[in-house]
Amino acid sequence: MVSFDEHAPGDQLMLRNLAAVASNYRDAGISVFVLAWFVRDRGALRNVREAVGIPLRVVRLSVPLPDIERRLAVDVTTERQEELRQAAASIAAAEGVGVEDAVVDNDRPVPVVAREVMTWLGWR
Repeated sequence: MVSFDEHAPGDQLMLRNLAAVASNYRDAGISVFVLAWFVRDRGALRNVREAVGIPLRVVRLSVPLPDIERRLAVDVTTERQEELRQAAASIAAAEGVGVEDAVVDNDRPVPVVAREVMTWLGWR
């Protein structure tokens, strides 16, 4: 999952790349995209929507912090420790809450969660 900070120079480059890739796919007739992106607020969501260039429906995957800790514990690296710290801070600050169209609990197996999202989108 990608995190986005509209003020970070690397994220501005990522948005430009996303815009170019999405445009190329739209030109080729692709009209459905699935993005895995952590969006902190409505401003960041607006930037992602503008980059993709089509309407988006946003699903927030909800995971309790202990589950995140357990998932990241299998890969104990400095980067994973930093990701856990960031996740805890984001959860404490309620970042990303309120920008979604739907919330799906992500404490189940991936196929179950994916099926629920696809059903909500009307893809099944």
